[in-house]
Formats: sequence, C-alpha cells, structure tokens
Amino acid sequence: MPAPLAIAGAAAATAATASYLSASLSLEHDLLWLQIAGGTLFNVLNSVRTGRVNVFYRLEAHALSPSTANKPFLWFEGKSYTYRETYQQVLRYGTWLRETKKVKQGEVVAFMAMNSDTFVFVWFGLWSIGATPAFINYNLTGKPLAHSLEESKARLVIVDPQVEGNLTEEVKAGVQVQHQKEGGGGGRERGLGWNIKVDSYVGMAILIYTSGTTGLPKPAIVSWTKVFMAAMLTGKGTSMRADDVLYTCMPLYHSSASCLGVCAALFRGATVAVGRKFSTKTFWKDVRASQATIIQYVGETCRYLTVAEPEVDPLTGKCLDKEHKVRVACGNGLRPDVWERFRERFGVDTILEFYASTEGPLGTWNRSRNTFSLGAIGRFGILSHFLTNTRSAVVRLDFESDQPHRDPSTGFCTRTRPNEPGELLAALPPKDIKSRFQGYFGNEKATNSKILRDVFKKGDAWFRTGDIVHWDSEKKLYFSDRIGDTFRWKSENVSTAEVAQALGMHPAVQEANVYGVQLPNHDGRAGCAAISLKGEGEVGEEVLESLARHAQKTLPKYAVPLFLRVTSMRDGVGEQTTGTMKQQKQVLREQGVDPGKVTVGKDGKEGDKLYWLDHDGKGRYVKFGERGWRELQGGRVKL
Repeated sequence: MPAPLAIAGAAAATAATASYLSASLSLEHDLLWLQIAGGTLFNVLNSVRTGRVNVFYRLEAHALSPSTANKPFLWFEGKSYTYRETYQQVLRYGTWLRETKKVKQGEVVAFMAMNSDTFVFVWFGLWSIGATPAFINYNLTGKPLAHSLEESKARLVIVDPQVEGNLTEEVKAGVQVQHQKEGGGGGRERGLGWNIKVDSYVGMAILIYTSGTTGLPKPAIVSWTKVFMAAMLTGKGTSMRADDVLYTCMPLYHSSASCLGVCAALFRGATVAVGRKFSTKTFWKDVRASQATIIQYVGETCRYLTVAEPEVDPLTGKCLDKEHKVRVACGNGLRPDVWERFRERFGVDTILEFYASTEGPLGTWNRSRNTFSLGAIGRFGILSHFLTNTRSAVVRLDFESDQPHRDPSTGFCTRTRPNEPGELLAALPPKDIKSRFQGYFGNEKATNSKILRDVFKKGDAWFRTGDIVHWDSEKKLYFSDRIGDTFRWKSENVSTAEVAQALGMHPAVQEANVYGVQLPNHDGRAGCAAISLKGEGEVGEEVLESLARHAQKTLPKYAVPLFLRVTSMRDGVGEQTTGTMKQQKQVLREQGVDPGKVTVGKDGKEGDKLYWLDHDGKGRYVKFGERGWRELQGGRVKL
C-alpha cells in the first residue's frame, strides 16, 4: 500500500476506534456531565461573590449590553420582545408591585395565570424587587386552590382574568386579589440601583407546587442553585446557542417550562417562544411560526403528537410533519414505546431526556441520537458513573411496605444489582440538610418525610425520590415506576409503567394509563387500564379480542390487565392528564371498577365504558356492568 494511503487508512482506523470507545464508554456524556456540573458551580460561586444570585440580573445584563439589547428574547402568539423591551416591561411591573401594591423584598406573592408574555413580565417583575413568586396551578379550584394559597402564606395573589372565576369568595378569604394586566399599563421604569442583593445560593427563588396526584399540592422551595442547575442542564444538554429558539407550551407554573425553558434561554442569551397551552392542533404551527430549533416536552406530550393526524398543506397537499427547524427535543417522561416513533415521524435529530424533581437534589440526563440508550433517563461514562454513585444510590425496596428494605442483621439498606429495580436515593449532608434539600415551604412534617436516616451507616441522610429505577450493565438508568403505582397481584409485583408501555404498542391504543384496583373478596389489587383508542365510535369485539391477545402475548399472566376502562380524548389530550402532561391515577384508583362511579359521568351523562377479561377461559374482553359487579361483591367470581 502506498504510504499516503497507509497513513490515511491508519488514521481512519484510529478515528473509528476512538469513536467506538467514546460511544461504548459514554465519554461524551462524561464531558457533558462535567460541563453541566462545572458550569453550575462556576455560575453559582461567581453570582454569590458579586451578590447577584437573583436571575433577574441575567435579564438586566443582556438588556443593557449593546450586543444583546435588541436581540429577541420572548415570543408569544406572533409578538416578539427584545431583551431590552422585556426588561422595560419587567421594570414597569416591578415598580407597580413595589410602589402601588407595597410588595417588600423577601415577600411571597401568589401568582395564578395561564401562559403568556405577561406571565414572564410579572414573574421577573417580582424578582426585580426581591420578592418570591408562588406559582399556582390555574386549573385548581375549591379546596386544593384554597389550600395552595394558604400554604404560600401570601397576602397578595395576582391573577389572570381568564382564570379569575376559580377564585370563589370562600377561596379568596384572607388574600388580596389583583388583576395581572393592571401592572403593565402606564407604569414607569425604575431607576437602576434598587438594593436586591441576594448572596445565598440556597435562598428561595420560587415556590412551585407538587402536582397533587397523591394528596393536596405542597409548595416546594426552588432555590437559586436549582434554577442555575436547570438552566445549565437544558442549555448545555441541547448545545443551545445564542441564535437558537426554544419553544415550550408546557405550563409556566411548573419548573419544566419556567426553569428548564425560560431560564435556560436567558442564560444562553437565546430566544424562548411560549405557547398558551398544549394542543396537538397548534403545537407545530407555533413551532414553525416561531422558527423554533429546540422543543420541550413533558410526560405524554410526544405520545399525543405522534398519534395525532398529520397536518397537510392545504395548497400543495404536502405532509408538514418534518417542515420545521427543530433539531432537539428535550424534556422528561418520554416513554420507550413512543421514543423512536416520535423521532422518526418528525425528523428530530436528538432527544435529551432528563430526570429530576422540583424539590429533589438530583438530576440525570440522556442525550440520544440513536436507539442505543432509547428509554433511559440517565446515561453515564466511567467517571460520571463513579461520581454519581457517591451522591446517589438505588436500594432494594420492600414492596409490601413501600419502604427501603433493611438487612435484618445490620439494619442498613442494600444497593441493587444491575437490572434489579429499587428506589433512587440522593445523598444529603447530615449536618446541613438544607444546603441540598430545602424542602416544602412551612411544612416541616412533609419535608422530614422525604429524609431517610441511617441508610448505609449511622448518622447518614438521604433524600427519598419515591421513584423505582434500575441500572443496566452499560451504566444506563431506567425509570420503572412511582412507589405506590406498582401493585401486587397473585403475590407478584406489577409495574404500571411496564404494562402501559406494552399496551401502548397496540396499533389501536392512543394512550394507556394503568393502575391497581381493589376488588371485593380478592387480595391485592387487580390491574386496570384506562385506555383511549384511535378513532371514534363503539368499541368493536374485534378490537377487544385483539387487545386481549396482545396483552397475553407481551405480558406475564399476572400482569395482564383484568379490566379495561375506555375513556375519551379532548383536543388530542387524555381526560385523565394533568396540566403538566402527567397521567392522573388517584381518581381512577378511588373509583375502581364500580360501574356506578365509572359509567355515569358528570351531570348524569354517559361516562366511560368498562370491560373485563372474560373468566370463562376464552381470554377476551367483554362488557362489565352492574351484574358483574354484584357477582364480585357476592363472592361468586374468583379472578
């Protein structure tokens, strides 16, 4: 072989070997881990040193810099605001809040509003005067809403007129209500120099509430460090550039859209495009109109988009699925059965799936461009895996008590083996818990319930995530289920996520939400799947038989759902889905399979349809009604 060709061949072989080693050892993810961790640490320390931990100062710096002042920062429903224009609006709201509403530095102000440009102005207006916004879910009514306002300890609630109807006289008791729109009209900018110096990296930036799927919502304290970490995660993880546009229509009252969306774009000097709310009919229209290059998803978002009918150009008849500029989709909760279908249908190059919780001190991520790490919530190289294992642990779980299993001889917990599910824990400094876990505002009992002591040695402390996960042999981390969602049937543990994933692969199923229900005269909980089917009309016998065959073929016998609850969709979104695109199980579990609670809807209208796996040995789903319910109650049926 001639020398030049030999050299070229050797170089190609070396490059191929390096590429293989990098992929197999996940060296790229080690580098990403170091960039995110290092970037967060540098930004936090520098901000503490200068007394500018408050993220408002990021907006101010961009607005006052000649290089970024006239660059678009915020897009909403076709209207765009530069960094300077956004800053001016924010100052008007800050002046109004401080001088007219007498809001003081350190005061908590409740804020309940739909996504809009004004949401961002009010939010940063509160930050501009050193106040703390408590983001209230605008879907709440009655007791949950009253509880959320009471827990915030706020005297003032700023409300979007579109959702003001949720504030009944009983709910409004003890708080002052103010329309958000009144703050921007005719207000003046403040002079520079208001003293809002914040030098505590664990100081309270926002109160963001838990979803309330297992009880009343709790206000989690989001520290400035968490805001920084969230911004770094999205910014570095998506390789966001200053010329990028990140589109989110997830609710801004949740940390995904606010911290991982708006703040990420702000930190990178990029543009954030905000949609009013998620809808399969408007999602891609907004993406194209805003020229978004990065999109955000949460929970079932990608499933709804994947099963929606393709949008077609009315003039050319061309399918518009891939007519966009999106290169990255980032978020959490993308199920394995949807992952590749979504990526291929819409031509999205990269998926950045991350794992985190609003109150938790731990975050993991998986940047994927192929099927190697499909479905993983974390992917690690040798270095990052070693360091992560010093800060986190997956421990064996006692599925009877939903508590970590403790060795009878030592009293300590045990780490799981590869592919063994267990609860994910995060290490806390025993003598300074609040430096990593600030807990729930004004609720010491709820805060302490998340702390586990004496896990591996006397005196240590760990944060309970409440999530069941498992490692594989290639240092990839996978989500299995939420503790409490896994149920026991026939002395076996059934993972609702595993069953939902299997059902979701059936061509007729648009969405599957799986949970365990208590039955008369039976131990444990039987599997029930609330499913939405593609198309309209009655559920045919052929589909029911096909579903039964599919479940029996793809699942262990004990995991096959004994009941089906066929529910409907609304604007492409499941009826039992929260505003943050998470499936709601609590109401479904409470109703169980009692036909009187399920088949009769609101105002006496027709509700959902119930079916059960025929116990005559034919293995098919048939209608379940009052007769079957009476047979169960009378003990005449043994499932």
